[in-house]
Amino acid sequence: MAEIALLSQDTIDKIAAGEVVERPSSVVKELVENAIDAGSTAITVEIKEGGLSFIRITDNGCGIHKDQIALAFLRHSTSKIRTVQDLLSVHSLGFRGEALSSISAVARVELITKTPEALNGVRYVIEGSKELSMEEIGAPDGTTFLVRDLFYNTPARRKFLKSAQTEGNYITDMIEKLAISHPHISFKYIQNNQTKLHTSGNGKIKDVIYHIYGRDITGNLLEIKKSCEHFEVEGFIGKPSVTRGNRSYENVFINGRYIKSALLNKAIEDGYKAFIMQHQYPFAVLHFTFPGDKLDVNVHPTKMEIRFESAQEIYQELFQVIQDSLYGRDLIQEVSVTKEKKVTYKPVISEPAPEPFEARRINDIRKAVAKDSPYHREYPDHTKPLPSVKVAEGQVSHYREMTLGDLDPVFLSKENKEKHHIIGQLFQTYWLVEMEDKLFVIDQHAAHEKVLYERMMKRLHTREFTSQQLQPPIVLTLDAREAEMLEKYRKEIETFGYEVEGFGGKEYLITAVPDNLFQLDMKDLFLEMLDDFGANLSKNTPELILEKVATMSCKAAVKGNHQLSLNEVKALIDELLGLENPYNCPHGRPTIISMTKSEIEKKFKRIVT
Repeated sequence: MAEIALLSQDTIDKIAAGEVVERPSSVVKELVENAIDAGSTAITVEIKEGGLSFIRITDNGCGIHKDQIALAFLRHSTSKIRTVQDLLSVHSLGFRGEALSSISAVARVELITKTPEALNGVRYVIEGSKELSMEEIGAPDGTTFLVRDLFYNTPARRKFLKSAQTEGNYITDMIEKLAISHPHISFKYIQNNQTKLHTSGNGKIKDVIYHIYGRDITGNLLEIKKSCEHFEVEGFIGKPSVTRGNRSYENVFINGRYIKSALLNKAIEDGYKAFIMQHQYPFAVLHFTFPGDKLDVNVHPTKMEIRFESAQEIYQELFQVIQDSLYGRDLIQEVSVTKEKKVTYKPVISEPAPEPFEARRINDIRKAVAKDSPYHREYPDHTKPLPSVKVAEGQVSHYREMTLGDLDPVFLSKENKEKHHIIGQLFQTYWLVEMEDKLFVIDQHAAHEKVLYERMMKRLHTREFTSQQLQPPIVLTLDAREAEMLEKYRKEIETFGYEVEGFGGKEYLITAVPDNLFQLDMKDLFLEMLDDFGANLSKNTPELILEKVATMSCKAAVKGNHQLSLNEVKALIDELLGLENPYNCPHGRPTIISMTKSEIEKKFKRIVT
């Protein structure tokens, strides 16, 4: 056995640095968080070559007293906590006391700092954990850190970093999140002598969103401000038209810190499932305030992950907040007829692979499963009635208690119904409807699909599916797998309105089918349903039911290139009028889009801007 020996202090420092300083963005994060904790109202971050050669961070905070500077660069020295009990109520961004020690172990660091009561500032230089100088100089109040030649004495670490551009993108992403989480601080971010971001620090989250994401997204936001039993939340979510193919638009902050939370992200995404397309993710900037004793921030060394005490209740409350913000809104997407500018998106930083899109809407899952079903208990009740409404037997979601007449006048409101002027059908697929100064375009397939879906969901909830008897019945030959799925999901299949009985051996008879699907090829649809059940054993039964409802609605809906009569279109719009969410089909595609008269006039040069 090799002889055991104590490591040198230099080796210990570099090992510790490897845990804290992973890349240049780690340095920026630690120093900016220290600047925030120092009470700064203005912070400037400047980097060159992705932060590898140069990082400068300047703040106007409280500064560091001269006699505490050397102490600040020792391991486990901190002003944030004093005892282990303080870990349970940490409100600052940093507290471990390893940041300055770790940074100085692998870089050339220069510190210039001055406290408000001091006559002069102090310049302190430390490289590779070795102090080189400390002297008094003239300086403004606050602190400036200069970090040069990161990993100069650990070349193996430097070799595994990405390109300067990629490392710079990590820093950009992190600065943007810090700016969103602290709108009361003015952030200035300079990359290779170019200013990339400059926020005002006026405390308005929406202004920061504008600086980072631009006008189009800022103009399509819905404000959220809600106090729940387990948390308070405020911020903005995007209308369903604002989506990305990954979660890079989902920004969650807890007690001022950017957090990655699978629980909160799932609650947000589930709230949107009836509104956006498959494999798309919503925009959200949400600030949560939790009591410190209700969560654990020490799950991960970077404090970007968190553990909740009441996870299920928190999920349910946030899910309800999102749905309350989306339902009852005029969410018709307005499109421009002018030439669209090419948009260049920022690269995605460390984005996990998107999880599969499963159920259409958790609220629908709950309604789709009868209360006496064993599956019902697996899902929270997301449709609590409003406190002022007495709960009667068979009462539906409280969204039904909100009439469109209570909202701002919209295209589908009863008040505006008389203003609709149906112009005609385009490409035998889209219906053109004029109302006041807007043109509305309705996709007849998506709209009919949505209407059928809601009809079927209502029947599934109230067990009002009716069957159409078949004479003669459909004869099926099922293999062992299909027969297994039939028996396993027989109760759910019969709920749809199917009646199936054995006919000996592998033969089965379908003696009745759902009456509103009578015009379809019910044999193929039935076999497809069994195949889907067999291919998705990892899913819960309610999710499978919901997917089949969406599939059936799609197959039964009127297709494009089909001429509808004027009366049929009027009836379709009337039925859309009564839906909770008339703006998206079960797959998340829009049913209606609009364009303004002024946009059309711009195209014809009647209006010159």
